[in-house]
Amino acid sequence: MAQQSQSALIRWVDHRLPVFSFMQHELHEYPTPKNLNYWWNFGSLAGIVLVIMLVTGIFLAMQYTPHTDHAFDSVERIMRDVNYGWLIRYVHMNGASFFFIVVYIHIFRGLYYGSYKAPRELLWILGVVILLLMMATAFMGYVLPWGQMSFWGATVITNLFSAVPLVGESVVTWLWGGFSVDNPTLNRFFALHFLLPFVIVGVVVVHILALHQHGSNNPLGIDRKGPQDAIPFHPYYTVKDLFGLGVFLIAFAAFVFFAPNYMGHPDNYIPANPLVTPAHIVPEWYFLPFYAILRAVPDKLGGVLLMFGAVAVLFLVPWLDTSRVRSARFRPVYRQFFWLLLVDCVVLGWVGANPPEGAFITIGRIATAWYFLHFLVILPLLGKLERPLPLPTSISTPVLKGGGLAGASAAPMEKP
Repeated sequence: MAQQSQSALIRWVDHRLPVFSFMQHELHEYPTPKNLNYWWNFGSLAGIVLVIMLVTGIFLAMQYTPHTDHAFDSVERIMRDVNYGWLIRYVHMNGASFFFIVVYIHIFRGLYYGSYKAPRELLWILGVVILLLMMATAFMGYVLPWGQMSFWGATVITNLFSAVPLVGESVVTWLWGGFSVDNPTLNRFFALHFLLPFVIVGVVVVHILALHQHGSNNPLGIDRKGPQDAIPFHPYYTVKDLFGLGVFLIAFAAFVFFAPNYMGHPDNYIPANPLVTPAHIVPEWYFLPFYAILRAVPDKLGGVLLMFGAVAVLFLVPWLDTSRVRSARFRPVYRQFFWLLLVDCVVLGWVGANPPEGAFITIGRIATAWYFLHFLVILPLLGKLERPLPLPTSISTPVLKGGGLAGASAAPMEKP
């Protein structure tokens, strides 16, 4: 009887607001390519980490005091006096690092399998917008503990805008709320750090709508030919995502409970002091490649332009890659350059973590040049010069024959 009344209530609500029909279609019946591998778990993982960050952030905001005289002490109070405050803060602090790990893997998966190609260009662009919002949110959040690295990181990064001709100084003054990084800066950074995650949620919703418009890409990079190439999202991929979530949470918990400060900087446990400059000012690890690009050019404006250009070039990837083939599985030359790009980004991160002196300057400049060369020169040329391997006739063919390139059509891929 209770079940009947419940379904009657669901029908009543759904007739007026079709939320249950929407969830049934988008989360249950949603047709998904039958050959998705575990690299596709990172999209859902990113959404779960975003929720974790929102919930822990709200609880931290209840106890945090956004004032230069009290911010550092309020964080220490959260760690020592608030019930489970240490756990909430460590989850939030390490969650930022794991959020970037998941999103960076998600982005490189998209680059490898060509998930940015038509008709998914807008899906890719929305993903880059999410990355930019994440970077802004993470930077402002890093300032809030008001330790040495928080203060000096905010001073260095906000000062970069002074390199912009004509309006640079005014922009810096507006960011600071005065003539130095001080209480007004901390207040506005706290307000924006609290607000931007909800903006990210909005963009993520649009990102998912764009994804469901044309469906997920797949490791073969070919379109579904019919119902035989797809399976319902539930239960097949919900189970797969839950398994991936379990593995992720084990790794996440290992850092939270056994190495909570491993990815942080020890100087941030020293209260901010404008009169004492740290020996080496470095941002969080997920900004290090961009920091290395910033320092690759001796000119301040040139460095700023390159740093922002490193993200801006991602918006153009759907048009810079001129190949008609999506997946790197069928592009052997592109595949080699993809791995070179991945190594290059790791090298940039390593250079960004070290002082700008000696060999690090030369290595940073070479790695920066290669980063832009990959996107602006190699991608367009490969699309015209590379001869891809033949594509399978459908998604089902290699799946049923054991994966790999089995079932590839005998005819060679037509040159674009």
